[in-house]
Amino acid sequence: MRMFPVYAPKLIVKHARIFLSGVIWVKDLGLIEFDKGRFLQTKKSLPEVKQAISELNALIEIQSKQH
Repeated sequence: MRMFPVYAPKLIVKHARIFLSGVIWVKDLGLIEFDKGRFLQTKKSLPEVKQAISELNALIEIQSKQH
């Protein structure tokens, strides 16, 4: 599990693309799980966490299309 003391989308996405599956912890958001390089939404997630996950997955999509 990697811990991020601040929400840094580019670093978080880089970590997920390298390791493909696992769990990260982000200050003020909590635990976020990812699998196959994508962040997973949970039904219990708070709205700000869901927004962050959507943003991270969109950033992954953009980076995938560029390469």
